[in-house]
Amino acid sequence: MIDALPDLVRPLGELASAELLTGGQFATTYRVTLTDGSRVVVKTAPVGTDQLLAYEHDLLRAEALVYGLAASLPALRMPQVLLTDFSRTLVPSDALVVSHLPGVPLVDSGLDQDDPRAMRDVGAVLAALHAVTGPAFGYPCGRQAGTWRESFGAMIDELLDDAARWSVAVPAAAVRDAMSRHGHTLADVERPSLVHTDLWAGNVFVEPATGQVVGIIDPERAFWGDPLADLVGVDPMSRSVGTPELLEGYGPGLDVTSASAVTRLELYRMRLCLVMMIEITPRRFEGDWVEPHRAAVTANLHRALEALARP
Repeated sequence: MIDALPDLVRPLGELASAELLTGGQFATTYRVTLTDGSRVVVKTAPVGTDQLLAYEHDLLRAEALVYGLAASLPALRMPQVLLTDFSRTLVPSDALVVSHLPGVPLVDSGLDQDDPRAMRDVGAVLAALHAVTGPAFGYPCGRQAGTWRESFGAMIDELLDDAARWSVAVPAAAVRDAMSRHGHTLADVERPSLVHTDLWAGNVFVEPATGQVVGIIDPERAFWGDPLADLVGVDPMSRSVGTPELLEGYGPGLDVTSASAVTRLELYRMRLCLVMMIEITPRRFEGDWVEPHRAAVTANLHRALEALARP
């Protein structure tokens, strides 16, 4: 990949240096400095699609699509797409080059991840994001449907198929029971909003001195669906619905207390825990962090299923 970087960025300028960025678990990402001193970010999808979950195919194309939508919406604070290469000729996978954002990831900023200023700004970003309406429910570059219930049901079915494919033990019967019991609540979602789904502290760039959010990245896992799913994505291991500051920044209009909303939040926790549990195997995650992570995700999944099993 790194050998192809000069040719990949040549339409923008001559490459001076490249730095591999760590922290992501899906794409390969470089910070590239051009000879004129400007910097860009180059991102390539995995070459081996046999290690991807069903929904993860064409994620960089989805990311480019979301950035394209954000280009006219400065409130989303996302990078600009500078070029794409989906020909898979210069590199054997999709490639995306975007502008370099200021600031640092909130997770690396030295600030608390629930920093009040940052959370208010994240809430405002989510409100602007959710105001964008899609053509249908589902993944921008994947399966779509006319209703959220049908779309979300297909997402869950795909994940259970992935678990079977990779021989990952998941409580499939309990998941199906939860969908059977509570799938009707998904019909309360009538508009396909743009949902980031992965707005944790690593994907939020801030000015460390103030906590001001100056950038939002990695919307490759976005879908058209229920805004409530983003409250789960902000902190996947939490049982809360966001900090008071986040909800304040979001403003009115987001129901988090009705019976339907509470149930849907548990369904979205269930889905995200399934993703996090299943992906460990095909990605071949390694390190001392893996087993504690697996245990925490499994516990959170069972807490969601227990809540969904109550009358």
